[in-house]
Amino acid sequence: MTTTTGFSAQVLRLDPQRETDRICARIRELMRNQVKRGGVVVALSGGIDSSVTAALAVRALGRGRVIGLEMPERHSARETLALSGKVAAALGIPTRVEDISGILQSVGFYEKYDNAVRMVVPEYGDGWASKIVISGVANQPRFTSFYLVTQDAQKVQSTVRLPLQPYLEIVAATNFKQRIRKMLEYYHADRLNYAVAGTPNRLEYDQGFFVKLGDGAADIKPIAHLYKSQVYQLAEFLGIPEDIRSRKPTTDTYSLAQGQDEFYFSLPYQMMDLCLYARNHDVTAESAAPVLGLEPQQVRMVYRDIDTKRKTTRYLHLPPLLVEEVEWE
Repeated sequence: MTTTTGFSAQVLRLDPQRETDRICARIRELMRNQVKRGGVVVALSGGIDSSVTAALAVRALGRGRVIGLEMPERHSARETLALSGKVAAALGIPTRVEDISGILQSVGFYEKYDNAVRMVVPEYGDGWASKIVISGVANQPRFTSFYLVTQDAQKVQSTVRLPLQPYLEIVAATNFKQRIRKMLEYYHADRLNYAVAGTPNRLEYDQGFFVKLGDGAADIKPIAHLYKSQVYQLAEFLGIPEDIRSRKPTTDTYSLAQGQDEFYFSLPYQMMDLCLYARNHDVTAESAAPVLGLEPQQVRMVYRDIDTKRKTTRYLHLPPLLVEEVEWE
């Protein structure tokens, strides 16, 4: 690895007007020449990525060719629906609200989830809430450790190390949420002859922070090349409401509030963006550490985590694999 000069906290600054124009031109080109659909469906979560994706779609295609879907469920944060509705109103696009709690109930999600948690916390029941967190970079061992945080009916929290099987059971159950939402996105896309716009940023796309055939499924992904810090820059330029721009990134998946850096990434997004950029541009840990406010050994741990996630989540990016290629006649 070589030392790259000029690495600083400013390397991710972009020209928002120029980048917006470039993305919008590409959206129009893809829709016209490849996707060939009349508009796009965007799932609105009240977060920064879906808000910016919707705003770019409106700029590219016009508000009459964009529809937002709001899909809360009983574990969603209270503010989710209000914020997703707020960005839709700001953009002037129609929305459909599809509460997916009933669908989740019908496939047994809530029961499956609770049973998985009870593998570790037998007393878990009505009135309780929970989430998964990981060990932080400052004290991270060679392998990431997962922990289950529970909160009982009296709001008392406890944390316990999560063995592999309960972890897999919990994650498999929560993946119902992303896959059900995507099913509804494609239902509305099909009935309108629209395409589905995915909302991952570069950090999520690169590191496999998505569910295969869930939020990872889409026809176009307009911001997958942008670091999350750059998504925030576009959000300000595009006039995304301040309370959405100031909202802490959240998975909005578990019944306890959960930040992305608690569950998946080693560091807050501002630092992870810089680490990913540094890794991509052969910046040594010794050169990156002062910019990040970390020790070189901690940066090396993050680099190792980036590489590991790329290897272990590669299958998420793969199309169905064939025994032999099928040629188009």
